[in-house]
Amino acid sequence: MANFETRFARMSRRAAITGAALATMALAACGGGSKGAAEGDMGLGAPEGAKVTVVEYASVTCPHCALWQKNTWPAFKAKYVDTNKVRYVFRELPTPPVDAATAGFLVARCAGPDKYFDVVHQLMATQQEMLTSTPRDWLLRTAQAAGMSEQQFNDCVTDKDAVAAMETRVQAARTQGVTGTPAFYVNDTQVITPGGEGASLADLSTAIDAELAK
Repeated sequence: MANFETRFARMSRRAAITGAALATMALAACGGGSKGAAEGDMGLGAPEGAKVTVVEYASVTCPHCALWQKNTWPAFKAKYVDTNKVRYVFRELPTPPVDAATAGFLVARCAGPDKYFDVVHQLMATQQEMLTSTPRDWLLRTAQAAGMSEQQFNDCVTDKDAVAAMETRVQAARTQGVTGTPAFYVNDTQVITPGGEGASLADLSTAIDAELAK
């Protein structure tokens, strides 16, 4: 256990670089570059090159992301993703506690492409467990539910190459001007609904339907 905690602490310090990058993002809104594919994208629905691509930047430790996941995702998925009307792309943007968010995304990727979204959604749905127990216990329970052993979990969250790849993805988001989570782009246009939870289904539908009609 001590060996794991040491390795996890090292990973956390490295992940702090990610947090520093997020903290220094410019506040001016820029295009999200959502239409083109990016390294590490996880997608659902229509294939790459679809007429409309909806990109969500989110974090498994972001409360507003969890609310959007709970309140809006089911209807959005049924209307646009399950029907292949759009390509939905999820991009990882760890938020505080950055070490836990980074590890959570690493677990999702280690679980495999077929379980990636299940793990991400489960982590968002159980965020309170991060506070009522410990981040490690929360993540380990989720990893084991996805079929990973504790050793596989330990190896996963201390994989230096995987952490480096995460930092590259975060830097790409920073370059594109993404300033917080959740953030939504329909093709290259950001969709914002006042209130902090993210884009509403109504506002997303307005933007998506306009693009589909072109």
